Amino acid sequence: MSATADLPAPDQIDGAPHPRETPVLYGQSAAEAAFLQAFNSGRLHHGWLLCGPRGVGKATLAWKLSRFLLATPAQDGGMFAAPEPDSLDIPEDHPVARRLRAGADGGLLVIRRGHDDKGNLKRDITVDVMRKLQGFFGLSAPDGGRRVVIIDAADEMNPNAANALLKALEEPPANATLLLIAHQPSRLLPTIRSRCRELRLLPLDAQDMGAALAQAGVEADSAAMTELSGGSVGAAISLAQAGGAEIYAQLVALFQGMPRLDRQAALALAESATGKANDTRFAMILTLFDLFMARLARAGITGPGPEAVPGEAALFSRLAPHAGAARAYADLSQRMGARARHGRAVNLDPAALVLDMVLQTEAEARKFL
Repeated sequence: MSATADLPAPDQIDGAPHPRETPVLYGQSAAEAAFLQAFNSGRLHHGWLLCGPRGVGKATLAWKLSRFLLATPAQDGGMFAAPEPDSLDIPEDHPVARRLRAGADGGLLVIRRGHDDKGNLKRDITVDVMRKLQGFFGLSAPDGGRRVVIIDAADEMNPNAANALLKALEEPPANATLLLIAHQPSRLLPTIRSRCRELRLLPLDAQDMGAALAQAGVEADSAAMTELSGGSVGAAISLAQAGGAEIYAQLVALFQGMPRLDRQAALALAESATGKANDTRFAMILTLFDLFMARLARAGITGPGPEAVPGEAALFSRLAPHAGAARAYADLSQRMGARARHGRAVNLDPAALVLDMVLQTEAEARKFL
């Protein structure tokens, strides 16, 4: 039975390796150590909830745990038992590792959203997809070994699918491990969360971000990417490929002349978002404008944090000198965000939308200069 043959192609960022093919997981040593300790103690829980922000390595960890579990024999405690493993790493040329990369290991089932009749990916994981669990657990485990299930992502289940999963968690087969990936674990049923042990993954620091980006073949300033992405490798790769650091630097430079705004630079930024070919850039400008406003508002309360681009801290100190300014920018950001979402829904002119956001921010900033 193929683990992935009848499933949609996994979500994958262009140019980056898929989680099952990612050689090294960076920045999550604490989660790895917690799982290994549970394994070596002989009290391995049957359900694990892998949670944390998007893009920090939850899926990569799930595939790493799957390789480890399927390649590592159970400890019988006898005199000639193998020594306890001190790492979750499995050699790339191990037969299990090769089978998983090919999607051909009968000990693994991956559950994700399915396709509708038109070939589009469904919004939810439905109960018909979750019923694959029953058939999978009804089969004999290969070589009498373990069986592993990855659910990516568990917070995308509809209510019927969630109830079907709950039954599996309440009465798990022997030697079965369920790995639930959740971006928003609060959306899961409390009864599902209570039957799983949580592994929380954290945002990456600049050093780990640099290593993860290099592994993905992405050349970018790791410190800037860490700030702009919030420590998410997935977000950092998307930012790098869309020129996110350059766009954010443009936003910072645009307001550095305040109280006088560089109108030509504002028009150039707005015009760069026009046309079907610039849809991705338009979306990135809106995303980074929202981030700019959030960082500006936060600076008014806590003071400027680490810079994403040179000159950012000095600019924020001038534009957001106190908590009152922070509240004003936060309110403005919320209004502009709602207008941007509406504008995209009704196909407003991108240039007009971007320019309006710039001018509204200029007008608000003048109040504090």
